[in-house]
Amino acid sequence: MTPTDVTARSFVDLRAFADASMPAPGDFLHARTKLAGQGDGLSVMACAPQGAGLVTGMPADEFLIVLTGELNIGANVLGPDACIVMPRGSAFSWAAAPGTRAIAMRCDTSTPGAQTPVVINPDPVMAPSAAPSAAVLIGPAPTCHSFNDYKSANGELRCGTWSSTPYARRAVRYDHAELMYLIEGSVTLVDGAGREKTFVKGDIFFVERGAECAWDNREMVKKVYVIFRPA
Repeated sequence: MTPTDVTARSFVDLRAFADASMPAPGDFLHARTKLAGQGDGLSVMACAPQGAGLVTGMPADEFLIVLTGELNIGANVLGPDACIVMPRGSAFSWAAAPGTRAIAMRCDTSTPGAQTPVVINPDPVMAPSAAPSAAVLIGPAPTCHSFNDYKSANGELRCGTWSSTPYARRAVRYDHAELMYLIEGSVTLVDGAGREKTFVKGDIFFVERGAECAWDNREMVKKVYVIFRPA
């Protein structure tokens, strides 16, 4: 299924999706429920790992953020809100305590940009990055900064941290899919059907590829981003 197969692309509150769709606890790679309607080799999943085991080779590049509990990926101990990228082909042990829940975003077509799992640093030293185009801005241009922790070898998947001063922009069509975890601030999104929602610090949300969304953050925002842009 491609974005053109779905008539109303939008944004998704992933914490709400996880609350409604969490599978029974089980194996790290199999105790999962997929978010419907995605395509182009992209999957977004609610995960309920429990127990311990060994992944001999990840089947695809995958980003994961822990919602509750504790998840060990190799030597990395991940508590709530911790984020990690597990590249295609990487091997590692895993262990998850009862009650551990997570959200994963898997990209089947991206090629690995590292050999071992990469933890996302939520407080990196960021460099200036480009502001949105003046053609879509409503009001002054913001000041933006970013840091990229992971980039697939073919450039289809990027994960890192981004911040911006307040700004508003008109609706634009997303030619990529993006998962966002708000570390600071709040932002209001309005989709092409007029659906509006304000996300606040701690929220995790997903903008589908092909969605048309307006953006308005009236305070400083900082987010972890996961962008999938198929070639």
